[in-house]
Amino acid sequence: MAILQTTRLTLSPCRPDDRADFMALELDPEVMRFLNGGYAVDHQRIDENATFLMPRGTEPYVWTARRKTDGAFVGWFCLSPEGDHSAELGYRLRRNEWGQGLASEGASALVDWGFRNGGYDSIVATTMAVNLGSRRVMEKIGMKYIRTVFADWPDPIPGSEQGDVWYEMTRQDWRGG
Repeated sequence: MAILQTTRLTLSPCRPDDRADFMALELDPEVMRFLNGGYAVDHQRIDENATFLMPRGTEPYVWTARRKTDGAFVGWFCLSPEGDHSAELGYRLRRNEWGQGLASEGASALVDWGFRNGGYDSIVATTMAVNLGSRRVMEKIGMKYIRTVFADWPDPIPGSEQGDVWYEMTRQDWRGG
């Protein structure tokens, strides 16, 4: 993993010093809305069966995003291998960083790294169909909608009845062809 620079962000491989910032994200109900219905994560009792990533600073494939100007924590991005030649993109940003194009900026840098250096032939991302902000990020960076999946969740959250959408970018799409 490399340190990635964008216009406004530095994305660095996560480290244990990032733990408090990661955990603070999980306490914001709006940040968690499309992951667990908006409940703050109880850090005393981590759910081993959680269906979403809760980084603690030691995970491979997770980059910490900080502003270049002052080093302020923005959020995190991940590019997790999903097989030999595929990866899944993920991201989570502090609420006060939303709507500034930072998610697209960081996600685009990670996708570029994945195709240039990670050896991936395809990169996917998924979110709840009702998560329009995340869907806009995926579309803005050039990912294409490929399907909607409906699952029977034991504890469904509002909007889950509309399914989860999957987006993808192939190496060929990335190259512009």
